[in-house]
Amino acid sequence: MAPSGLKAIVGEKILSGVIKSVRKDGEWKVLIVDHLSMRILSSCCKMSDILAEGVTIVEDINKRREPIASLEAIYLISPVAKSVQSLINDFKDTAFTYKAAHVFFTDNCPDSLFAQIGRSRVAKVVKTMKEINVAFLPYESQVFSLDDPTSMHCFYSPESSTGRDKMLENLAEQIATLCDTLKEYPAIRYRRGPEVNAKLAEEVYQHLNAHKADNPSMGEGADKARSQLLIVDRGYDPISPILHELTFQAMVYDLLDIKQDIYSYQTTGIGESKDRKVLLDEDDELKVTELLRTFCESKRMCTDNANIKDLSQMLKKMPQYQKELSLYSTHLHLADACMKKFKTSLEKLCEVEQDLAMGTDVEGQPLRDPMKSIVPVLLNNDIEPYDKIRIILLYILHKKKGVAEENLTKLIQHANIQPDSNIITNLQNLGCNIISGGANADHDPPERKMRTEPTYQLSRWTPVLKDIMENAIEDKLDRQQWPFVSNPAPINTTQTAVSARFGHWHKNKAPTEYRSGPRLIIFVIGGVTHSEMRSAYEVTRATDGKWEVLIGSSQILTPTSYLNNVKALDKVLNPDF
Repeated sequence: MAPSGLKAIVGEKILSGVIKSVRKDGEWKVLIVDHLSMRILSSCCKMSDILAEGVTIVEDINKRREPIASLEAIYLISPVAKSVQSLINDFKDTAFTYKAAHVFFTDNCPDSLFAQIGRSRVAKVVKTMKEINVAFLPYESQVFSLDDPTSMHCFYSPESSTGRDKMLENLAEQIATLCDTLKEYPAIRYRRGPEVNAKLAEEVYQHLNAHKADNPSMGEGADKARSQLLIVDRGYDPISPILHELTFQAMVYDLLDIKQDIYSYQTTGIGESKDRKVLLDEDDELKVTELLRTFCESKRMCTDNANIKDLSQMLKKMPQYQKELSLYSTHLHLADACMKKFKTSLEKLCEVEQDLAMGTDVEGQPLRDPMKSIVPVLLNNDIEPYDKIRIILLYILHKKKGVAEENLTKLIQHANIQPDSNIITNLQNLGCNIISGGANADHDPPERKMRTEPTYQLSRWTPVLKDIMENAIEDKLDRQQWPFVSNPAPINTTQTAVSARFGHWHKNKAPTEYRSGPRLIIFVIGGVTHSEMRSAYEVTRATDGKWEVLIGSSQILTPTSYLNNVKALDKVLNPDF
């Protein structure tokens, strides 16, 4: 299935604006990338598409490469000192590594690096030098990542005061390239309170204006004046990152060992088992049911009577469906592994979590004695330390004003989580009330929308950002709490967001579908969760395509990565973190 939305836009920009722009019939070229550009390329372009445009090989600029002096090279690199120095090194010797260079920077190249190139021998062989303004990862069709897991530490750690301004500038430029790519010139708003929100919003505004000066067509089009960019801090909703979310994608990333979106498992069945590694991709992961239904219809099979084993056996006998079988098999493994973990220890845990997050039980009655619910969890030696920490945090956040220090000490002792207990106190750095009467005593949790739609017992919580998305689209956001950086164009809308909570929120859209309407872009400082990503799709669908909601951050969080990041806030960050 072809990439859609943001992925398709970026993929087309790279193929047309970079590779096709320097292509000549009968000539092959080498494509040179660095870490960021390789991640961008991998997220939105297939290798077959790149090779079809006259590229013979793709290589990493930071690795040793064999010279190919007969071919020209396309450099798609980020404008950082390490990559620029590697470019210069390719042409410093008498024998050049490549015949010539076409240089494309992901975003704005600083004058100092540009001057460095000008003074080097590479200047004599450069045929092209452009900035393509794609300094972000199109993670999904409506999700982006700036691919920097150190940003939470940089903004929220008392040990990390240096480098904050530089990080702000980098993030602002990356966000500006996102808007440039989408041809959006949105009004910028931020959550009042944390200083970093206002600083980043102002920085983005400056960078956006610079892009608008170079690209005056940004923001032109029907309803584009209504587009908005909201900047919010991770501490605004500390609950969503620590809950067990029971949708398929979130469970997979929370419960299974997924590294760089790669799932490793052993195949079973006839013959010896084999180790498999599969890249999880949004265009594959939620179309399996539809694939099976279509397959069954085409074969005139009744899905009610055909079980998984029957389907698998049929597919095995049809070589033309091996790709589908492989895809189906992977997702069967994922679902099976998640259900085993859920049935083993999580079912009761999730019930306690939801009660604490909502402040009510499944019947909607206020919790009378939450301590009675959490003590059995804390004393259970079979429950992982991080799961106990998640329960303790939810209990403290449920109390709203924090807990007494001696009570926290007792909770930590009961749970036997002393080595990781700093996670709990470090959450104060995000503005959360942990210790009663502490520095954040005046910080109140956000007011929540009343929701009446039916929910599953173990999935009653709605991310706070979903409220914000709906209110922004309906023009109901408090302008005192969510001020604009500059006065926006007037917004007239009577659109009411309707829940699509458990619909097909991930349905693929054609890349051009939303181009004429407004977009709401949310940037979360410190990381975005899978439940918040899901909310962006739900709210988009609820507007019947009148709005498109995009959400992103410097990283995509899982509960474990989030707790690891919080744990590191009281330490000096290792450069290799």
